[in-house]
Amino acid sequence: MATFLLSMVIFGVLFAGMAIGVILQNKPIKGTCGGLNQMTGGECEICGGDPNKCDSEEGNEDSKPNPAALTYDATKAK
Repeated sequence: MATFLLSMVIFGVLFAGMAIGVILQNKPIKGTCGGLNQMTGGECEICGGDPNKCDSEEGNEDSKPNPAALTYDATKAK
């Protein structure tokens, strides 16, 4: 029982620490293309108001890194 209580206290402290960190950053919560942003008529920051652009994979090459750039051959000397 003591282990359970100790783990609950640790998780509680961690949870409170993360909440305090979010509060102290003082950044507004950002939405997505859907949800309440659509109901209020707001424009999406990602697609610029074109929801089809968010759904398509074309034009998102910047978000897909080149696999060769993410790896290197550790067996070769520099």
